[in-house]
Amino acid sequence: MTSPVRSAHRPGRSSGSLPTAKVRKRYWITLGILSVLALLFAFGLLAWDNPMPVGSTGFWVIAKLRASNILTMVIVAACQSIATVAFQTVANNRIITPSIMGFEALYRVVQTGAVFFLGVAGITFFTGVSQFILQVAIMVGLSVALYGWLLSGKLGNIQIMLLVGIVIGTGLGSISTFMQRMLTPSEFDVLTARLFGSMANADMSYMPVAIPLVVIAGGYLVLASKKMNILALGKETTINLGINHRREVMKTLFFVSILMAVTTALVGPLTFLGFLVATLAYQLADTYDHRYIYPMSFLIGFVVLAGAYFIMKNLFYAQGVVGIIIEAVGGITFLIFILRKGRL
Repeated sequence: MTSPVRSAHRPGRSSGSLPTAKVRKRYWITLGILSVLALLFAFGLLAWDNPMPVGSTGFWVIAKLRASNILTMVIVAACQSIATVAFQTVANNRIITPSIMGFEALYRVVQTGAVFFLGVAGITFFTGVSQFILQVAIMVGLSVALYGWLLSGKLGNIQIMLLVGIVIGTGLGSISTFMQRMLTPSEFDVLTARLFGSMANADMSYMPVAIPLVVIAGGYLVLASKKMNILALGKETTINLGINHRREVMKTLFFVSILMAVTTALVGPLTFLGFLVATLAYQLADTYDHRYIYPMSFLIGFVVLAGAYFIMKNLFYAQGVVGIIIEAVGGITFLIFILRKGRL
């Protein structure tokens, strides 16, 4: 008769983030496949339809011009993936994204208001490094004020904060819709191009500001992966383990707001990209540990962006609709998740 101790033992299984050899193998194989796809799509964007021979001086001149889009995709993928995973962790809810806090609604109000009050020339009014910094500062400032107000005191509740964020976003959306209806057809046509997320909206002059912000904010959240694992256990457990829950949540939301402000001001609204990336990352990583979820979500984000851009640009010659396609796929994924969340 087999002893209870021996029967309870499972060879090859541990209590770590990737508990079995099968899970570990699947994780690293998936990460490797995504890395290869990311490199292939990146090289494809540089080399496909490049009229100069590969490796020549002319090739690299053209590739350098195209590399700006790849850099933008890296920044957007990092911002959306890290921010969404961290936000879902502190909110203890995997069906929400930081976008519900009104970042994109505020962006639309700013862009629409510029055209409404200044005409078509208003688009150029919010073009430039100082204007980029101003937009990021406004978004982060309003977010921090909202967090500090709603999470302070004994009655501080993150669920109430989310509801207030939704209400504010809806109100700002109504204001922008009203102003859009007052525009002339030509003004509305010019404005529409700015209201959809597109890599073409990014300006390389913004990068000296955007990159340090992403490195600092994203770096903190990645380095705080172990604390994020504890925050995911809930408020009571976090406090019982000796961690100041409110302070850690405030710090996390602050850095999340920086990442979301940068990506929104850089390329425009991408509401469902973060949700799509985070959902796929949790399914493919099959672990609770943020040290493994962050790399997976980043690679998925870059592959989705670069793959969609490459396919739409070179096969359908419609790279301008990449943001729309991603939003459509992300929205469908969101609906599927809602319908199946009892099992996911």
